[in-house]
Amino acid sequence: MRTTIYHQPKSIEDFKGQLLYWSQQFEDVVWIDSNNHEDLYSNYDAVLAVDAFTSLKTDYFDAFERLEDYQDSTSDWIFGYLTYDLKNATEHLKSQNYDGLDFPDLYFFQPKKLFLIKDNQVEIQYLKMVENEILDDLKNIEHHLKPSRKVSNGIKIKLRTHKDDYFKKVNTMLSHIHRGDIYEANFCQEFFAEESEINPLETFKKLNDISKPPFATFLKANDKYLLSASPERYIKKVETKVISQPIKGTAKRSTNRLEDIKLADDLSKNEKERSENIMIVDLVRNDLSHTATKGSVKVEELCKVYSFLQVHQMISTISSTVDEEANPVDIIKTTFPMGSMTGAPKISAMKIIEDLEETKRGLYSGSVGYFTPNGDFDFNVIIRSILYNESKKYISYSVGGAITAKSDPLKEYEECLIKAKAMREVLEN
Repeated sequence: MRTTIYHQPKSIEDFKGQLLYWSQQFEDVVWIDSNNHEDLYSNYDAVLAVDAFTSLKTDYFDAFERLEDYQDSTSDWIFGYLTYDLKNATEHLKSQNYDGLDFPDLYFFQPKKLFLIKDNQVEIQYLKMVENEILDDLKNIEHHLKPSRKVSNGIKIKLRTHKDDYFKKVNTMLSHIHRGDIYEANFCQEFFAEESEINPLETFKKLNDISKPPFATFLKANDKYLLSASPERYIKKVETKVISQPIKGTAKRSTNRLEDIKLADDLSKNEKERSENIMIVDLVRNDLSHTATKGSVKVEELCKVYSFLQVHQMISTISSTVDEEANPVDIIKTTFPMGSMTGAPKISAMKIIEDLEETKRGLYSGSVGYFTPNGDFDFNVIIRSILYNESKKYISYSVGGAITAKSDPLKEYEECLIKAKAMREVLEN
């Protein structure tokens, strides 16, 4: 189905930049960049998929069944996203909050052109119908000049939920916890701008430069864009092994080395943050058990602190083994939405989230990733991200945190502002 060649650029970093600018001519683009993070589980340093040959776009109704059929019928690489609101496909739930972005609930496409970057080599895979374009494209990529358009700045950011309302809502969430309805829930708020325009690619590059996360993503689907500096993997499958890596626990960075070390150490010992993380580890273990072979679910890493440019994060790694004939879409369906963005118990938490949040989450706290031809996959968690509807001139980013019995509404609010800092800096300039 595909013609494959290998290419060794003089400078892989220059090539990556040129490749991303070259990709902007297409209506369908997914760029995933690890920013050279050391990751035991990564296959590639960066991946670009462009130019849809076939695609699937749907609302939540029967979405996973349609994705299963699509993945099975293409037997090829497919790239795309899952919005948070696919929860309505697996449980008796609803999404009735305001939506300024209008992203379809699920979108995947089969790219005509695919670039897989590892170390200093690029593996290029083109569908047979466009294989004669490879060498011309390579020449165009390596001579592709940076466009002169600059990042729009001075975007006026508004709050969907003001501070006093946020405190009230967190206290309502805490009353649910004290009553025993839930143990934990991820509560989010939206920041937005209307009648505003940005240059999506330049804005993404600026956001990525500030954060350098391991799961950075630029996604373009016609007039809709995701500019993501995500530090979190949702789920990955390699042959019969599945891993999930939830993040729960955040601390700010410091430019003072000793203070920064102390902040990371304090996070690792923080009882509230550890309890948040462990609750979600238990939830993920349960989710993975639906498709795992008996006794194969394991916690490989518990509450380990990793440091990123903007924040320290507490991350756990949970793995399972699945049968060789396990359907890859079923593995995602039985774990979605990811525990780090919902709460425990999961369904009760999602109902309370819907009642208290003011915005439909859509792609925020959903996932972007890909399936390989043999049914392996890798998906991130969409956090620390800017979403943009170019036609509606609507810009949005959301942030949230886990509310537990030990939560202090003021500290939760301050944590939201830490998480929002990079997006706000990029947009307000």
